[in-house]
Amino acid sequence: MPAADREAVFERLRESNPHPTTELCYGSPFQLLIAVLLSAQSTDRAVNKATGPLFKAAPDARTMLCLSEGELKAFIASIGLYHTKARHIRQTCEILVRDHAGHVPRERAALEALPGVGRKTANVILNTAFGEPVIAVDTHIFRVANRLGLAPGPTVRAVEDRLSRVVPDRFRADAHHWLILHGRYVCKARRPECERCVLFDLCTYRDKVPPWTVTGSPQASGAARGPSRSLPRRRSPGRSREPA
Repeated sequence: MPAADREAVFERLRESNPHPTTELCYGSPFQLLIAVLLSAQSTDRAVNKATGPLFKAAPDARTMLCLSEGELKAFIASIGLYHTKARHIRQTCEILVRDHAGHVPRERAALEALPGVGRKTANVILNTAFGEPVIAVDTHIFRVANRLGLAPGPTVRAVEDRLSRVVPDRFRADAHHWLILHGRYVCKARRPECERCVLFDLCTYRDKVPPWTVTGSPQASGAARGPSRSLPRRRSPGRSREPA
């Protein structure tokens, strides 16, 4: 994707959502960490439903350690893999209290040393809690980056590395949230809602639905910004048709 198109992608996403943020509810870096740990293979809505009562009972690492494993599991039993997640949460709280005075560390290595925390979770914490200009790539962002042609790559890490190189500096802090929300609500996995996508004319996805075929779409009504291509560009043979 040309640099001018990348600029346009983020200009439009910023215009549509000037202040993007996570949909997880939290009141501190610690609570965000716990919410992100719980969000694996779950929805933000389900996590928020569980963490509301949990954070009232145990708002920080020390008070959460005071909960027995059974009590902790009772709070999060509605979330998938809750047995493993409860174990990771308790282990994480022990490390935070012992090694970090109960606080969430700001260093990637220290974050990734916590049980259940991988590179993606560390990036979410660094970006959302501490404002670092890093981009956590999940399945939504992987899909959007490949479909758009913004940062195509065969793996999550390849997409992350490419986004880190090509996203303009002034958009880097919010890029994660813009892309994940676009993937969650517009560029969906099974049926992307191309008819209401503000990025349609910039998108290289060969199976996108021409918006002028959908009655009442913003593009069909003449609201599209920039000229739409009559035929979408095809991917190079090395790019997958539908990202995982």
